[in-house]
Amino acid sequence: MKLSTRQAAEKLGIGHSTLAHYIEAGKVPAPESVKIGKKIVQIWTEEDLERVRKLLPKIKNGRKTRYSKLREKKQTNPKKK
Repeated sequence: MKLSTRQAAEKLGIGHSTLAHYIEAGKVPAPESVKIGKKIVQIWTEEDLERVRKLLPKIKNGRKTRYSKLREKKQTNPKKK
């Protein structure tokens, strides 16, 4: 089964623009590209989706993750008086 980038992003549970950003930044390998008319379209396969699913937990390191890690660190190392 072949999917568009929008469909792939929907299956992965992330936004289309987020997936496009990850590809542009080199965080996710770009799938096969096909030229249709004047547009270049990326075609996603199930193998491509599985590869990205394995990478997503390593990529998602935004504000929520960063602050939750700091809170965990503070809880495990309380200050001594």
